[in-house]
Amino acid sequence: MSDFDYDLFVIGGGSGGVRAARMAAQTGARVALAEEYRLGGTCVIRGCVPKKLMVFASEYGEMVSDARAYGWDIADGTFDWGRFRGQLDAELDRLEGVYRRLLEGSEVTVHDGRARVTGPHEVRVADTTFSAKHILVATGGRPALPEMENAELGITSNDIFKLDALPESILIVGGGYIACEFACILHGLGVEVTQFYRGAQILRGFDGEARGLIAEEMQQRGIDLHLGTNVIGMMPEGTGVRVKATNGSERVYDKVMFATGRTPNTDGLGLEEAGVALGRRGEVVVDDYSQTRVPSIYAIGDVTDRVQLTPVAIREGMAFADTVFRGQPTPVDHALIPSAIFTQPEMGTVGLSEEDAREAGPIEVYCTSFKPMNTAFAGRPDRVLMKLVVCAETRRVLGCHIVSPGAGEMIQLAGIAVKMGATKEDFDRTVAVHPTVSEELVTMRAPVRTA
Repeated sequence: MSDFDYDLFVIGGGSGGVRAARMAAQTGARVALAEEYRLGGTCVIRGCVPKKLMVFASEYGEMVSDARAYGWDIADGTFDWGRFRGQLDAELDRLEGVYRRLLEGSEVTVHDGRARVTGPHEVRVADTTFSAKHILVATGGRPALPEMENAELGITSNDIFKLDALPESILIVGGGYIACEFACILHGLGVEVTQFYRGAQILRGFDGEARGLIAEEMQQRGIDLHLGTNVIGMMPEGTGVRVKATNGSERVYDKVMFATGRTPNTDGLGLEEAGVALGRRGEVVVDDYSQTRVPSIYAIGDVTDRVQLTPVAIREGMAFADTVFRGQPTPVDHALIPSAIFTQPEMGTVGLSEEDAREAGPIEVYCTSFKPMNTAFAGRPDRVLMKLVVCAETRRVLGCHIVSPGAGEMIQLAGIAVKMGATKEDFDRTVAVHPTVSEELVTMRAPVRTA
């Protein structure tokens, strides 16, 4: 019999923590998990899932006009935020219940409350201290407001899902994927959207050609995007917020949303007092096996600030369980992770951008941009992009970048080929599925440029 109350105590009930707890429990370990808010974490409660449902909702407006072009007699659609919000809340409640049942079915003990590390093998929840052979920190991250006067007048992505009513106008500050996704979502729901980004182009770090097309498409749809622009002052005015900008503009918006970064949730957890090292942004410092410098304490997911994606946190949780409870040391593989940005149009990407690939050696770039059949028929000017970045020496596909409706679905499958080390000739030998947008990935014969 162990001298500890639990073999594993997980702090955080998001996707990564729940997966790690369940996988460890399957080995016969005695596992507990503490969550101070709602099971499901950022992804299920205030991130991926509600955001994607809002993406779906925001796309129906264009479907109505497209349907007319295809011969359907459809009345003008109107969006009822209250009705949608009720459905959304019910769905999140359902999903939280699913997570709780999964944990209970795995015989994981759930503590509803805030946990704090009080030693290498101790966790305190409310007034009770528990001992654990291993502690796993999976507390995720949170959106941060900028350090400026009156920043509290703004909201973050967490608040969008709880609005009683949609604003008539909103300023979104930021140029990352969260900012761009919500700019497209809210515009699609009928909100007048202005977006400020202090950089030269949105979606920094992604392929330059792809993010350039997304910026063009967002502006073409009616989003008022200002690059090289930031907020220099905010003050309340009536029920809105008056904003002064670096470009000299000044106006009142119903809401201002900041999407300017996220902060790891390590405040008040007692980690440094227990000997755990934190980075300059407050992230938990871990090795390739998610272990901190305190041997009994591990961390996974956004709280480590490695790759902030839900499937990555889940993979890290599984690798942790394999390493610690199955005796199979498993480092986390962060290479060639496919990802999607749910702007309109979507972007799917895996591997190196053209810019990064150029620094690695000689490359060939295969790329095409065109009007897709379905929206061209409806008279819309939308364009899509298909792009492969290829190593000139090995012929391996180093990067695949898609800007198109459904890009997220396409990149999942393309990601398998890229992860396997497929060459351009492997793509060429694959017969095209016609007529589809994605067939362009296997029909581009000549490079548009080399570097």
